[in-house]
Amino acid sequence: MRVYAARQAILNRKKQSVAYELFFRDGAENVFPNIDSTAATSKLLVNQHLNIGLKNITNGKRALVNFSEQGLLDKVPTLLPPKDIVIEILEDVRPTDEVYKACREMFHQGYRFALDDFQYHHGWERFMNFCRLIKFDLFKTPLNELTDVLPTLREKHKHMKFLAEKVETFEEFEQAKKMGFDFYQGFFFCRPEMMTSHDIDTSHQIVLAVYAEVLKDNFSYSKLTALFEKDVSLTYKLLKFINSGLFVLVEPIGSIKQALIYLGEERARKFIALIATAHLGTSKPMELIRMSVIRARFCELLAESVMPGIKDQAFLIGLFSLVDAILDKNMEDILQTLPIVEEIKEGLRGNKNPLFHKLALVKAYESGSWYNTQKLARVVNIREERLPQLHEQAIKWSESFENVATLFEGKKR
Repeated sequence: MRVYAARQAILNRKKQSVAYELFFRDGAENVFPNIDSTAATSKLLVNQHLNIGLKNITNGKRALVNFSEQGLLDKVPTLLPPKDIVIEILEDVRPTDEVYKACREMFHQGYRFALDDFQYHHGWERFMNFCRLIKFDLFKTPLNELTDVLPTLREKHKHMKFLAEKVETFEEFEQAKKMGFDFYQGFFFCRPEMMTSHDIDTSHQIVLAVYAEVLKDNFSYSKLTALFEKDVSLTYKLLKFINSGLFVLVEPIGSIKQALIYLGEERARKFIALIATAHLGTSKPMELIRMSVIRARFCELLAESVMPGIKDQAFLIGLFSLVDAILDKNMEDILQTLPIVEEIKEGLRGNKNPLFHKLALVKAYESGSWYNTQKLARVVNIREERLPQLHEQAIKWSESFENVATLFEGKKR
């Protein structure tokens, strides 16, 4: 499926792009949809960061991303590398003690903050210690109302930079420069630019079940792994997240369980909550995803029969065997972004190793190519007559979560 976002350049006094503000879009029209701000940010991060990465959208520059009060309290920004973003505190956020504590903790973790559509209120004074940017919306606060405000703020907070937002004319740009604004954003320079990419459909039921599991005080990594195994989209986003720059990978990932354990409980909960907020209500997986899950289990069952030590890797090669078709991207480009072990990558590239042969056998069987099935069964060292049974088991396993949403019902409040 297609997913959308928009970016608008932020320029310095020389009209050079120094950052981009990112906006969620739910369609090809370049307008903000009627959607809750928390959900909008979650969808933006899931659709863009966990698919193509913020750096690819911003050409390596920082991304300014809006966060609601709830997003700040949940510390959603910590799911992104500090060097990649500036956290915009929305104008309707209340400057409470809880918000201050959450922002201060994130600041000490290396995150930068901006106050969006700023209008002075004494409650924000203590936030100035860790905010580095104040944005003024010139529609709400015209430049002639800032002639006294700006020098006062600059004198009091010497570390602060100021951005004039919604600059519409050359005259406004020149006046803002004379007043000492550091950065500029608005239609005078450019309109928000639409960005389109592809995402993998996520199963509504699986997301509910995963969310239900992580709500437990002591959730089970084994149960989570079993659920992730049912959905190629979740596994793809999990591996992209691990490879986002937040983690120092000691070794490549060889199984879904290893990836989840790598996150740890706190980050796993935040990651899954982000996914749940963004994806609840989406449609069921399309046929390509169903095929991916069947292939994954079929490959795993083959490996379990002849080479049990690589069954987890066999599952992953089957799961990602159609990801290029799902995302409409080159497989090599995708493999460059996934922190999976080299044996899986080589197999997906078509290089003949044990994982490749198992995937090739699965493909031959599902396509009805009996000559190749017989030939590859000998290579894999499995009796050909066992294949129908294993294939049937894989299909039944893929369908075993038809009513998995009921797991979530008991957790509702």
